[in-house]
Amino acid sequence: MQALGDGSRYGASIRYSAEGEHVLETGGGIYRALPLLGNDPFLVINADVWTDYHFQQLPQQPRGLAHLVLVDNPAHHAAGDFVLRAGQVSNEDDHRLTFSGIGVYRRELFAPCKPGAFPLAPLLREAMMRGEVSGEHYKGYWMDIGTPQRLQELDQFLKTRHA
Repeated sequence: MQALGDGSRYGASIRYSAEGEHVLETGGGIYRALPLLGNDPFLVINADVWTDYHFQQLPQQPRGLAHLVLVDNPAHHAAGDFVLRAGQVSNEDDHRLTFSGIGVYRRELFAPCKPGAFPLAPLLREAMMRGEVSGEHYKGYWMDIGTPQRLQELDQFLKTRHA
């Protein structure tokens, strides 16, 4: 908040939804922020990913309750998360891809939820069972930089790429 402020000097508008003393996990954090997000579908991007994905290609009005960007499985997550078939995401066991941490959601996905900490994945899996999660397979650059080692790998990649 100190570094970005309200975003005006960058041509953006930033509002914050603080989690407080207890970590709310992804689902609980989004649920807490819903009053700030309005009624239209909204984009969520995990803070610990780097990508060259072109966000303007995301659907502004996803079919169903969510649209997920899936990527090839990185070495540290070889089993993947979800299956993508004909633009629909499911929780089947064959040829899984990894959820990139990039998704467009409708607030209705969170209708059954209550305040507090909870993960996003179970909500997504329930919506998948009803055929309400679309998706796409992004084959460009994407990295999970959730560890110091992977952050160093990204730094080296970017230095090499821009050299």
